[in-house]
Amino acid sequence: MLEHIEEAYGVLNEVNKAILGKENEIIEIMTAFLANGHVLLEDIPGVGKTTLALAFSKAMGMDCKRIQFTPDVMPSDLTGFSVYRRDKDKFVYQPGSVFCNILLADEINRTSPKTQSALLEVMEERRVSVEGVTRKVPSPFLVIATQNPSGTSGTQFLPEAQIDRFMINMALGYPDFESELEIARSTGINSRLQNVSPVLTKDIFLEMQNDIHNVYIKDEVYRYLLQLVAATRNHPYIERGASPRATIALVKMSKAYAWLKGRKFVVPGDIQTQVPYVLSHRIIPGSSAKLGNVDKTTIIKNIIQTVDLPYMGAKV
Repeated sequence: MLEHIEEAYGVLNEVNKAILGKENEIIEIMTAFLANGHVLLEDIPGVGKTTLALAFSKAMGMDCKRIQFTPDVMPSDLTGFSVYRRDKDKFVYQPGSVFCNILLADEINRTSPKTQSALLEVMEERRVSVEGVTRKVPSPFLVIATQNPSGTSGTQFLPEAQIDRFMINMALGYPDFESELEIARSTGINSRLQNVSPVLTKDIFLEMQNDIHNVYIKDEVYRYLLQLVAATRNHPYIERGASPRATIALVKMSKAYAWLKGRKFVVPGDIQTQVPYVLSHRIIPGSSAKLGNVDKTTIIKNIIQTVDLPYMGAKV
């Protein structure tokens, strides 16, 4: 069950060659990929999001495509379209940008709702429907989407239904001083992506994803996980809590994180680590939180502190 864990850490090591000082964030994205989930990054431009996606695709031996979302991007740019070929005297389907293994969807909150909906469909269904014909996208299919911070010029809020389709939400943020110093020193020498080498294949990665399902969760730990999600639904600072989809995502992420840590079972600490990433974009703070200047991070920390840990048995 853990036979491919060395390859998983090999991917992490390769990606860390391209992205400096973001070890924890890279682990989290790898965890989401193992859980077959999509990643939403809310970040400023220039912190290495494109390099990150390319590094993962190269290290995992996968095809990667990038699409820059602007107001004029159409759903057909994602799903594909048919064009008339005179030499064949018929319409021929041209695949869109979603036909890849890792899709970097850049600045998704700058495009139209119709295009956002097309992305939402393929993220959920792993297939597209064009002119009455349904086509599956390659497997695995993973999305790293970015959105500009709220209030940035030319942006609009994403629909809640679309945000909920992302397994985790996070930010890369600025690198620390030493990492940025190393970036500055190496500027103009070689692209850091050139140092990234493939360490596994798509087939091995699919086996790794299947292994995640075999990670065991004790019933008491399941109850603890659900209590954390349920606490978002009656918290005084939360207007709307997390849905059952959040429960499923938290289970998958906790299993993948435990597997990545070399365990065949989930402990409460795995769940606590994943709660901020899984729940932060799925809760809506109420007016009392805004009046009290209480942010989502503080709310989630409060929930983790107030929900009792499960009884795990006597220590031997």
